[in-house]
Amino acid sequence: MKITYTLTDESPALATYSFLPIARAFLQNANIEIVTSDISLSARILAQFSESLNPDQRVEDSLSILGELVKTPEANLIKTPNISASIPQLKAAIKELQNKGYNIPNFFDDPQNDSQKESNAKYQKVLGSAVNPVLRQGNSDRRSTKAVKSYAQKNPYKVARFSKNSKSCVSYMQSGDFFDNEKAILVESPTTAKIVFQSSDGERKILKEGIKIDKNEILDATFMDTKKLSKFYEEQIEKCKRDGILFSLHLKATMMKVSDPILFGYAVKAYFKDIFELFGDELSRLGVNVNNGVNEILNKIESSPKKTEILAKYDEILKKSAKISMVNSSKGITNLHVPSDVIVDASMPAMLKNGAKLWDSDGNEYDANAVIPDKTYATIYEAVLEDLHKNGELQPASLGSVSNVGLMAKKAQEYGSHDKTFVAPKDGKFIIEDSNGNALLSHDVKQGDIYRANQAKFDAVQNWIDLGIERMNVTGDKAIFWLDSKRASNAIMIDLVKARLQEICKHKDVEILAPKEACLESLRIIRSGKNVISITGNVLRDYLTDLFPILELGTSAKMLSVVPMLNGGAMFETGAGGSAPKQVEQLVNENHLRWDSLGEFLALQASLEFYALKNKSTKAKVLANALDIAVGEWLDNNKAPSRNVGEDDNRTSHFYLSLYFAKALSKQSEDYSIAAFFKPIYESMESNQETIRNEFNSAQGVKVDLGGYYKLDDDKAISIMRPSKTFNDIINRISKP
Repeated sequence: MKITYTLTDESPALATYSFLPIARAFLQNANIEIVTSDISLSARILAQFSESLNPDQRVEDSLSILGELVKTPEANLIKTPNISASIPQLKAAIKELQNKGYNIPNFFDDPQNDSQKESNAKYQKVLGSAVNPVLRQGNSDRRSTKAVKSYAQKNPYKVARFSKNSKSCVSYMQSGDFFDNEKAILVESPTTAKIVFQSSDGERKILKEGIKIDKNEILDATFMDTKKLSKFYEEQIEKCKRDGILFSLHLKATMMKVSDPILFGYAVKAYFKDIFELFGDELSRLGVNVNNGVNEILNKIESSPKKTEILAKYDEILKKSAKISMVNSSKGITNLHVPSDVIVDASMPAMLKNGAKLWDSDGNEYDANAVIPDKTYATIYEAVLEDLHKNGELQPASLGSVSNVGLMAKKAQEYGSHDKTFVAPKDGKFIIEDSNGNALLSHDVKQGDIYRANQAKFDAVQNWIDLGIERMNVTGDKAIFWLDSKRASNAIMIDLVKARLQEICKHKDVEILAPKEACLESLRIIRSGKNVISITGNVLRDYLTDLFPILELGTSAKMLSVVPMLNGGAMFETGAGGSAPKQVEQLVNENHLRWDSLGEFLALQASLEFYALKNKSTKAKVLANALDIAVGEWLDNNKAPSRNVGEDDNRTSHFYLSLYFAKALSKQSEDYSIAAFFKPIYESMESNQETIRNEFNSAQGVKVDLGGYYKLDDDKAISIMRPSKTFNDIINRISKP
């Protein structure tokens, strides 16, 4: 068994240039090999167009290779965060690669011929959550380790005051959304289905064929009524203007790469309605795709003879309409600029942690209306606001923990819906038909409505239930299934959960609650200092593993995330990358990287434990135990990166982890040869630590050139991320025992 370490994007990728040589050196002493696999956005793009590239430019399709690996018992994968690309990010990456001499085509918003359609189809494999559904061939077990939780309680982050007079709110549609329109069935026998659109004028078109559906699989489908969506947005803008609060849209336009950019575009059209009424023809002529946000409008009108008029109307709307929340007040970047800038699972916890306030164009904090159109999951954030009004700020020093067991295996639920999401071309009906032409599900829709179908495999669901109960038995904590009986697919899942619980834990205290009630109950439990396990579907898994860690720890990057694969392997994920773009910007301008690699440390430690168990390796177990001790000492001594230039950053934090790792290995008694080898290594690090710190920190305060953003120049990145000759020499000594 080898440990596979992914190469990804932005600040996690930069940190890898520093940390991976350290990890390889230490693990070499237990004869454990670390191999790498490049699943960065640029590599995923290039893998789609090998036939267009020079031989020396071609890259292997690492994602497909890993997709096969994770189906085997040999999988031991450490995955760092990757870009879940929105269309603007994809276009930026394409442009950078083209400028570097890679002969790849553009992405076309409106492909006109077969060649453009073919290249767009390849790019669809790269957009959004292209990586996770391939790699996550198991369900999710995500939690805070004891060392991390203990440190957070001893050193709580500064809690922003929440005013009981706060006018901040969460708004969602009362009818016509995905929740309202969902239908679901438990399939009785296996079949191969297709999705058909039957227009009201009699035209019939097959949209998707070859959908394999297994026995006892949950199949659901739903749609968003876009007329009601537009009305909802307009009502919320008026509400914000009336109440003097910020309009703030929160969606998941990266993972929900087909549906949510469209929802985003409707919000842009609603807020800037006058621009589209007055200049719609000109925007159409310029090829503006509103789903890409305001930024695309502002860029494309640069060549327009009506630029001055459009900008004047833009400024007028910002002054006269409801105030809009800002992503970057100093740069004038609004909540509606780019769909990937405001991702609900990161943006909502940040807002709630900040006293439920966001920022206006002058950088002032304001109460805000968090607009989340679909009520399916919006209610969990509503629950937190209600709890804050009732009980005041959450105090991280005394809070218990909410861990999560999440259903995600085999592309479960919405995150597997991308290839089954369509916009109604006319008034008509979407139908899912079985292999005999019988209708399994059907929905009457109007032109423009957004339709999607989802699947959840029976074995994935059963494994998820069992994993949740296993965690409950291990920890003794209360477990809550977050399932809503009013939602069609959840109602079926509740029956499956109840049946399985009767088989495996008849007398255990397990609750099944709708998301809002489950959230309120979980908050009640952790306020009392106790822990609770949330057992959730796929999207809630994603949302909760940011929400509660951010409220408890101040960040979601410090969680241990394990994916036990259905076939016996495992993946260890290393945290969230939501703030990565700003961190890269700071590195480029100041040569200071504030990325916290604690997630990588935790993942490596868990990976070593898994390796030791699978291979009966005492040396791997010695390394795993020592790394666990090292992480605890690293936390106790507060060696996380500073945000400020000139102070210890990511690179120095890696040195201290290495120092404590070598110390723990030198002092353990289970393996004398390892202890003897690492004793002088530890002493050398200890005696040179001030020299090493100075070499790291003296390199800061200057601009640096990475040679790219989406495709870094390896030599430049290595030079930047490994600036301490003294430390590099020590690591080289470990690499050559």
